[in-house]
Amino acid sequence: MELKTYAPGILQYIPFFYVIWSDDLLSYSEISVVKNALAQDDTLEKEDYEYLIACLDRKTPPEDLKNWKNVISNSNIKLIESDTYPLSSFSQKMICHHFSECPFNTHLRDIEINLGIQPNHYNHLFDIEVVKEVTSNYYDPIVIDKLLKGEHAAVVDAFRTVLKAPIFRASVKRDKDQFRAHVLQQIEFLAKAGYGAMAFPEAYGGTDNMPGYAAIFENMMYVDGSMAVKFGVQFGLFGGSIQKLGTKKHHDAYLTETGAASLLGCFAMTETGHGSNVRGVKTTATYDKATDTIIIHTPGKNDNKEYIGNALHSTMASVFAQLIVEGKNHGVHAILVPIRDANHQLMPGVTIEDNGYKLGLNGVDNGKIWFHQVRVPRENLLNKYGDITAEGAYYSAIENPSKRFFTMLGTLVGGRICVARAGLGGAKKALTIAVKHALKRRQFNDSIKVQEDLLMDYPSHQLRLTPAIASCYVYDVTLTQLMKTYSDTAVTDKRKIETQVAGLKSVITWFANSTIQECREACGGKGYLLENQIADLKGDVDIFTTFEGDNHVLLQLAAKGVLSDFKSEFNSAGFTAVLKLLGTRIGDKWNTINPSYTSNVDKAHLYNPKFHHHAFDYRTRRLTYTIAMRIRNYVKSGMPSYQAFLKVQTHLLALGKAYSVALAYTTFTDFTATLKDEKHKLLFEKLGTLYALHELHNDAAWYLEQGYINGTKSKAIRQRVERLSTELRPHIGRLVDGFGIPEYCLEAPIAK
Repeated sequence: MELKTYAPGILQYIPFFYVIWSDDLLSYSEISVVKNALAQDDTLEKEDYEYLIACLDRKTPPEDLKNWKNVISNSNIKLIESDTYPLSSFSQKMICHHFSECPFNTHLRDIEINLGIQPNHYNHLFDIEVVKEVTSNYYDPIVIDKLLKGEHAAVVDAFRTVLKAPIFRASVKRDKDQFRAHVLQQIEFLAKAGYGAMAFPEAYGGTDNMPGYAAIFENMMYVDGSMAVKFGVQFGLFGGSIQKLGTKKHHDAYLTETGAASLLGCFAMTETGHGSNVRGVKTTATYDKATDTIIIHTPGKNDNKEYIGNALHSTMASVFAQLIVEGKNHGVHAILVPIRDANHQLMPGVTIEDNGYKLGLNGVDNGKIWFHQVRVPRENLLNKYGDITAEGAYYSAIENPSKRFFTMLGTLVGGRICVARAGLGGAKKALTIAVKHALKRRQFNDSIKVQEDLLMDYPSHQLRLTPAIASCYVYDVTLTQLMKTYSDTAVTDKRKIETQVAGLKSVITWFANSTIQECREACGGKGYLLENQIADLKGDVDIFTTFEGDNHVLLQLAAKGVLSDFKSEFNSAGFTAVLKLLGTRIGDKWNTINPSYTSNVDKAHLYNPKFHHHAFDYRTRRLTYTIAMRIRNYVKSGMPSYQAFLKVQTHLLALGKAYSVALAYTTFTDFTATLKDEKHKLLFEKLGTLYALHELHNDAAWYLEQGYINGTKSKAIRQRVERLSTELRPHIGRLVDGFGIPEYCLEAPIAK
């Protein structure tokens, strides 16, 4: 049978129309995508345009369908699914095969992107060339990694080189005692390399680089969660308490040894009966003027220190207790208490028990500690914010006990940032393993004659992993900026940063846990095997939701910080603030009742950062205002303020999350605006758009309830999340490589 020939303008579209009619991809609403591309293609002759338009009539299948198939088959061209735009590239090759000129038609690419055409839509229709490379090389992961590392590139790169040492090689460890001994050796190795003292002043062996410390902390998760946590306990919590709460005499006596890991310490804050309520701990530190000593004591059965990392290896503890001087309780203070002697025997009056095996982090020696009338010198009080004079009187420059307490805890906020970074590191590693597996694992198709589809080519698989990858980029940039602000000595009021950290620690560690679980499932049975490392990541990262503050408690803390700002703005600005609020609410109301806004599904609008910012800010503003009014009404009716806050507890959680998501997105878009590399800047903008739309989709019920969007717009947002995930499919391998995880830290067989 003689083949019908086609003009170049028609021929280039034939593969697309063949896929469309073979798989019935087009809905009525999406026909406009193809028509729009044809209308903008000024290379088409009039008769070619008319032929193609006629082929879009869903009621009448084209007569040339069989001829299209023969033209494609006889061209002897293979479709390479690893091309950035496989179907567009295939069409271009067909033109090159039949004609001398074959420029790449960007309108074809637009159709491929906007319709979300995937290999599983066409690989049964064409001769597929199987190549090892299944991801585009358009973006450079080295450049991406460099953008994320920012000013910490040299520090992080040097640290990653250190991780090549054999002591950091992965292995399955199930005996906790052997595991703990190995992790201790790793900590001593890192201390010897100078990383233990990194955040300490130069006089004590450090580089005074807390932001750099946080940057390498995430990289420790690429090796092992237990190592990261024990490192954080020894140098961040124990060492940090000495550095931040102590004075020069404590620094001179202990910081150098702590940084070198020759003095091992623990951070004894949490109690069995008082987990998150630090202010209510029962351990007492009573000053005895006659002997000039402080007596540390556990008064009740459940008042022991609980879940204390490094408890089995330590010789000293930084103990948080109620400081009692001359019969008066001055609130929680930290005191250095020796718990073991030079022979590693327990000091008199100290009892320590092993917490035993846990869900994860079994390389960390968590324990319970009791103190029975243990005496330490008065000088062991970490006295930066509260001191006992030589005369035996208590003194503090901060007279208000509440302010003093929160100032003390505020100095330790850096630990929460590091916990969030560790959780993020776990999510990144799990995603990298899952994506690398999905780029080689094949399963299912509709023909035994054709190679099975890659997991990564299934739209459902893309939707499982791609938004999480975008979130990793957003949270990475956010945490870097957060630590920079926290470490800035010019920022004297740390209250705002405490609010930000409380919310983001919660949001990010919850995100990390859900992402790791999704990655485990995405790898099937392989993800369940210990050798593939996701199982251990699940167990290790799980604790971060309650470590360094329970997430539910921290979200309420964040929400209360937002409410405090709201209240102080009114108190300070008075009538001006009221006018500002009214103006904002009128503007919000205009948007929410304006059909042109609530039903706008245009791509330009849905992808516009202004829309994302407004939506996130609206949610935060609305929740802030309504919760403030609820509390006000409860209090006016005679309800105690504590009970009023209990009544709005779930409302507080919603506000804390909304505030944190808005903060993360704003931080990321501000960072992206500064990028000079236009190609990678566009990539980051797309990642930011995916993050924003995915979060809006997650909270769609609330926006629908408020009338901010209607059902049509909600559906469009969901579709755009799916489409963006599809658009990023060719670059998915490069995106996880952009995390910068060294190959020697990815020893999971399925990631090879």
